[in-house]
Amino acid sequence: MTQGKLVIFSAPSGAGKTTIVHYLLSRIPELEFSVSATTRESRGSEENNKDYYFISKEEFLHKVAKHEFVEFEEVYSGTFYGTLRSEIQRIWDSGKHVVFDIDVEGGLRLRKKFEDDALAIFVQPPSLEVLIQRLGSRGTDSEEKLKERIGKAGKELTYADRFDIILPNNDLTTACEEAERIVREFLFGK
Repeated sequence: MTQGKLVIFSAPSGAGKTTIVHYLLSRIPELEFSVSATTRESRGSEENNKDYYFISKEEFLHKVAKHEFVEFEEVYSGTFYGTLRSEIQRIWDSGKHVVFDIDVEGGLRLRKKFEDDALAIFVQPPSLEVLIQRLGSRGTDSEEKLKERIGKAGKELTYADRFDIILPNNDLTTACEEAERIVREFLFGK
């Protein structure tokens, strides 16, 4: 069994982490996206087994009881997310490194568990106000869910200094290029 490295991107919803991760996947073939399991319904064009493993709450809790998760959390009331051990191993067995697009607390748990084999990057939005605008313009959440995301975002912004690197996302192109430089240096020393 071989073990690769883990690159963890965390941020509040709307900070740009998913866009940055997709950019990196198109530029660094040695990376593969870790698909998280969740109990929430799919949104928009999300696909099962590609964007998430969409499973029932009962199945999720069964996997928790069997210790199949490296980390998991009830991110929003009644909605669980988690990283399956088998997903990380699948990627390592293919000879690649794992890249995560994960919530802040989950990212910190992964960083703590994998220590020197992990790099945790916090994507910093320009401000909470900009984040609120981005979330509102998505049009994917109810007013209640939007308020929940905004409340969580305010808390998550206070976690930034617990990460290895804070990556400002004031300009998406610049943030993507800087992320690529940081990840290449971590993975390959260049």
